[in-house]
Amino acid sequence: MKELVELKQEAQEIGKLVSQLGGSLDLGKLKNDIASYTEEQNKEGFWDDQKNALEVVNKLNDAKYKYDTYTQIQGDFDGVISLLADPDASSEEMRELIGDTETELKKKIHELRNDLLFTGEYDNLNATLEIHPGAGGTEAQDWADMLFRMYGRWAEKHHYKWQVYSYESGEEAGLKSAMVKISGKNAYGLLKGEKGVHRLVRISPFDANARRHTSFASVNVVPEFGKVADVVIDPKDLRIDTFRSGGAGGQNVNKVSSAVRITHIPTGIVVSCEIERSQLFNKQTCMEMLADKLMQRKLEERDAKMKSIVGEQKNIEWGSQIRSYVFCPYTMVKDHRTEYQTADVSGVMDGDIDGFLYAYLEMLSREGRQG
Repeated sequence: MKELVELKQEAQEIGKLVSQLGGSLDLGKLKNDIASYTEEQNKEGFWDDQKNALEVVNKLNDAKYKYDTYTQIQGDFDGVISLLADPDASSEEMRELIGDTETELKKKIHELRNDLLFTGEYDNLNATLEIHPGAGGTEAQDWADMLFRMYGRWAEKHHYKWQVYSYESGEEAGLKSAMVKISGKNAYGLLKGEKGVHRLVRISPFDANARRHTSFASVNVVPEFGKVADVVIDPKDLRIDTFRSGGAGGQNVNKVSSAVRITHIPTGIVVSCEIERSQLFNKQTCMEMLADKLMQRKLEERDAKMKSIVGEQKNIEWGSQIRSYVFCPYTMVKDHRTEYQTADVSGVMDGDIDGFLYAYLEMLSREGRQG
């Protein structure tokens, strides 16, 4: 059984989560929506247009669910605070009651948070993540490799499967391109906000004069559509090349050409895979990745205005970045879309990026978008 001081610390953490939930919900807007939908539902002839009526009813029920559930969570949290302030809070019976209440409250918060944040059609799918350095040679390639490690550490901490499909090393350091598959619950939903240009400012370890440099790298995230992918690939549209595999740092170099690169000639999309010594397996993996990318392209063309899947594509250059990582003259990582920031640069580069991921999802939730 937890001691009272532990229960108080846990209540502080729960309070932060409750506050974050309230910020992502926009309770004032929810109250207005409930009033508006209720008024519309009570109008004479409401059910004459059944399709529109059902849409209104669904929106009303959704708004009520969010508002009522959050109100209940807030009430439960206030109850915990009252119990902790009780003169008998240190008794065994009260500590057990407080502990059970906090456990149940965290469960409710987790469920509502997921209901709010993972609403996209493809959020529950696995993700393929690509990293490419911008202009700048070794400096940019090293930055791309740092991002590669950051996402790898994040996946490891969350017990997600991290599978490197391809990794092309830089000439002196870093990488020229990398593609990995990240498998786990809501992998795409969590990572979809990472699409875009990432900017680094630091004293370059490759500059003998120790000058400050700015580097850029782009990240793209594609859901693994699998059987959902509704695309037909004509073999005549493909150029298939094989080459010798060499993993990150020159590891596992094959003596035979087992790695596969496939170019989809009509679109110019290129995918490659070198994770297995079997050329057949690598080719099959490439075809799956190509289908995912073509599906992504199809969705983009179908609804380019909303950009619900791929996001806005930007050049890898100044002014287009979604996030800045400043190592010098001060330490700060800041997301330019959500304004979320932290001075813990070391923690971020070691994979502690949940704050950024959830800040983006909460922004989408407030705006009524799915990303």
